[in-house]
Amino acid sequence: MLQQLLHGLLAAVAYGVIGVAMMALGYVLVDLATPGRLRDLIWVQRNPNAALLLVSGLLGVGVILTTAIAASSDDLVAGLIGTLAYGILGLILMSLSFLLIDLITPGKLGEELATPNLHPATWVSAGAHLVIAVIIAAAIW
Repeated sequence: MLQQLLHGLLAAVAYGVIGVAMMALGYVLVDLATPGRLRDLIWVQRNPNAALLLVSGLLGVGVILTTAIAASSDDLVAGLIGTLAYGILGLILMSLSFLLIDLITPGKLGEELATPNLHPATWVSAGAHLVIAVIIAAAIW
């Protein structure tokens, strides 16, 4: 019983490290997409656009990683590799959706997201993040 507990704790720590790393990478990608420092936009300027975009990315990563973990086999190493791979895929696809939305809409999406008033384009991009996450989650199963 103690051995199972230790194995479960080790797995939780390993998956947690991957989760934190994926969330950090998601933060960096949103920071690159918005002009200025994301930290200042959210915590100093209280920008709702930057916050919504970041939250949608974090939720999306969470959906993907949770599904990958739940679907992983009893092989911890294979589960960790799969979780990492699906997490990276999700972040890549979410970033591509941001670039595609920016390409097909007028203006620069990153600049619109840095404005102080909540912009409808933020909801579009946030929705795309969540849809991508759900699609990847469904593909995992």
